[in-house]
Amino acid sequence: MTKDMTKGRIMPMLIRFSIPVILGNLFQLTYNAVDSIIVGRYVGKGALAAVGICNPIMTLLILFLNGLSMGAAIIMGTQFGAKDYETLKREISTTLISGSIFSLTLTILGIIFAGPLLRLMRVHDDIYILTLGYIRIIFMGLGFTFLYNFFASSLRALGDSTRPLYFLIISAILNVFGDLFFVIVLKWGVIGCAVSTVVSEALAALFCFVYIQLEIEALRFKRENFVFDRELFKKTVSYGWVSAMQQATVQMGKIGIQGMVDTMGVSVAAAFTSVNRVDDFAYTPQQNIGHSMTALMAQNKGAGKSDRLLSGFKCGMILELCYGIAVFIACFCFARTIMSFFSKDYEVIKEGVSYLRLISFMYILPAMTNGVQGYFRGIGDLKITLLSSFVNMGVRVLAAIPLVFFMHLGIEALPYSYLAGWLAMLLVECPLLYKSIRENMADKKSCKIK
Repeated sequence: MTKDMTKGRIMPMLIRFSIPVILGNLFQLTYNAVDSIIVGRYVGKGALAAVGICNPIMTLLILFLNGLSMGAAIIMGTQFGAKDYETLKREISTTLISGSIFSLTLTILGIIFAGPLLRLMRVHDDIYILTLGYIRIIFMGLGFTFLYNFFASSLRALGDSTRPLYFLIISAILNVFGDLFFVIVLKWGVIGCAVSTVVSEALAALFCFVYIQLEIEALRFKRENFVFDRELFKKTVSYGWVSAMQQATVQMGKIGIQGMVDTMGVSVAAAFTSVNRVDDFAYTPQQNIGHSMTALMAQNKGAGKSDRLLSGFKCGMILELCYGIAVFIACFCFARTIMSFFSKDYEVIKEGVSYLRLISFMYILPAMTNGVQGYFRGIGDLKITLLSSFVNMGVRVLAAIPLVFFMHLGIEALPYSYLAGWLAMLLVECPLLYKSIRENMADKKSCKIK
């Protein structure tokens, strides 16, 4: 079911839209989290470290694909808000064709260059073969990952955030049983986790496609609608490339941090893998609230309702701050319990608890930055999101170098480097946000005078 977000009370609408998006992404994160838990407890810390090393690489590539989907979703939301359904269908077809070709290309290149990439990351010889096998199989699922995220982004752009959640829940449950079967029953180790993940992603994409074909007329693929529009492609790429680079910048920063972590030993690498999973669960709802703000603002921008843009931003920031406080309390109070899910190794748990309790104090900062980025994406100003993300990751990596290699703070160096990055990001965003809000308020007053 599609939803017109250009009318109605904003806060209840934003909450109703955000909850399925948050739950959907949390279930998506269970792919990697379940892999980590099962591998850490039933295979060993070497396998756990191997899975963690692959995560930032794969996320980097996936976010390039998601950037294309997100750029298209902003355009689709604007078209839907403007009731331009003919252009909407051409946009869907164009993005599907270009994204499928791009994901296939990434799959082939990833399988070929996986080995040199892992060597470049200085992966320890003890876990190199495990890591190589895992990452090559995961590469094979990139196409399915793109298709699911494209279909889900299209539905959300039209105001439907519920159906993608249902399909992902089913897929995540199947992934859990697949992991248990391949790892515990068949004894396939990390390879079994990779196979289960790819199969689950394929099913999620299939469920979305079937539902769209049966129920959503605006997104339904017909032979006459299956066209490639060069002008729309250029516009989608201009949005999608900036969005992809913004997200890729974040992951490149994580890869740089991962390279430093790998020099601290297998126990720290395993602990970092575990707390990264926790970080994902902490950050993702913040990002999803920002994405919900984007969907609401894109539709209202298309409808020319500038007053609802500002109201949507205020409501979104309230939600972001409330969540940031809640996740701080949960991670600080239950750090040891959380870490015990991932490993039985004393050193891994000790390092992870130290990291998690320290960074929990800082979770309020990414809540703020995600809200601001949701605003700028919604109004179509993606260059600011790219600039601020680049500053964040650049400062984060530069701050980590002396903290790790000269001050020898160990895993505790990482939360402090993240703090420096988030503060730098806010220093870039806040003046630009103030300027943009002033301009929107001026436009609103001008419309009232006319």
